[in-house]
Amino acid sequence: MTVIPLEEVPETRRWWARFAFVAVVCAAAVPLVAAGLAGTVALLVTAAGGLVVMVAGIYWFLISRGILRWCALALAVLAPLVVLFLFIQAGLLLEVMITVGLVFVALVCARAALREPREGSKMVEYPAPAWRHPFVVMNPRSGGGKVVKFGLQRKAEELGAEVELLEGPGKIDVAALARDAVERGADLLGVAGGDGTQALVAGIAAEHNLPFLVISAGTRNHFALDLGLDREDPTGCLDALRDGVELHVDLGRINGRTFVNNASFGVYAEVVQSPEYRDDKAGTVLQMLPDLIKGDKGARLHARMDGTRVDGPQAVLVSNCPYGSHDLAGLGRRTRLDRGVLGAVALSASSTREAVGLLRRATKRGLIQRTAGEVVVDADVPEIPVGVDGEALLIPTPVRCTIEPAALRVLVPRNRPGVPPAQPALDLVRLRELAWGHLARSSAPAAAGA
Repeated sequence: MTVIPLEEVPETRRWWARFAFVAVVCAAAVPLVAAGLAGTVALLVTAAGGLVVMVAGIYWFLISRGILRWCALALAVLAPLVVLFLFIQAGLLLEVMITVGLVFVALVCARAALREPREGSKMVEYPAPAWRHPFVVMNPRSGGGKVVKFGLQRKAEELGAEVELLEGPGKIDVAALARDAVERGADLLGVAGGDGTQALVAGIAAEHNLPFLVISAGTRNHFALDLGLDREDPTGCLDALRDGVELHVDLGRINGRTFVNNASFGVYAEVVQSPEYRDDKAGTVLQMLPDLIKGDKGARLHARMDGTRVDGPQAVLVSNCPYGSHDLAGLGRRTRLDRGVLGAVALSASSTREAVGLLRRATKRGLIQRTAGEVVVDADVPEIPVGVDGEALLIPTPVRCTIEPAALRVLVPRNRPGVPPAQPALDLVRLRELAWGHLARSSAPAAAGA
């Protein structure tokens, strides 16, 4: 999603943003007015106390471990419920219901204000060439066993493809398998597996200018999602072998290695590097978060995004084409994969409070978002952990990320779900900009350049 400049925003969207803030103010005012002058002070103290307790609970949840963490989470959840109960006990049930209704109206208005126009038309489709010897790599363990569950090997072979299963002891060199297939005359390469395996084979397909078939048999399949493929039924991807079209999409490169989604540095890369990450992603993130927030782990990074330099960010995300403006973790959507630029996000939160504010999108402090042709990440150590399409790697510094426009010919089914319009996130920074007609100041103490 491309965020258009404020001077080009239609006036109707500005008014939707203003209505959202008016509704919030009215929602806060209704119980206060109903309580009268004497009760207003008590209600303000109650609401402020609940907010303080909730924020404190979130803070301790992020920086603590064990029983203290879960007690903090319970505190953060219970605080607003207790405030709501006290308001009802004060005889303000009707006012509470009106307040909830006004909050709902505010959310509707905010969504209407933040909904950006769709970016151009869909990617250009090209006729698919005739193929004689398609070669497909399939990982039976990926995505909880989707290859076996959906009978992908049998169906691909019925369509004339040679299938290589990644089975057996030890780590299999997927790139070597693909190169050997090309030497034996393969004129199409495909992968049924995760995004990391997709990226390795995609690089070889691009190198030899061969069509590349994406089969959504991985766990998340972000690349397949942004191509408009069905992630729930990977058998539909095989329809491209009998009735397909080509999309010419960009490829990212990191120190020569290809990536189809993103490369992440700092906090996220440290998490991905943990051996426990693949088996228990959520648990590993929660376990490592306290040290990472406090800055107890990881090298000090320096990032350069074309003309912008950032010193000491806790996290840097470089993506093959930009994600939506609200996506700070590379977990969202890319509206197009043929824009010819990298997306770059650097987070430099100096405290847990700033980190929470960034995650809630209530502040721009410590956030830098750019598009760039090249992003270089350096550190004061000879190598740093990098998460490349979810794979944990150690890469020598400096790490150079570049983009190759239209480098990959992707074969997709002619009939596919397509890329749905992205839903706007509740971005308070952008909402303020729209409502008051000026850009909120972005401060990043460690950044230089524009």
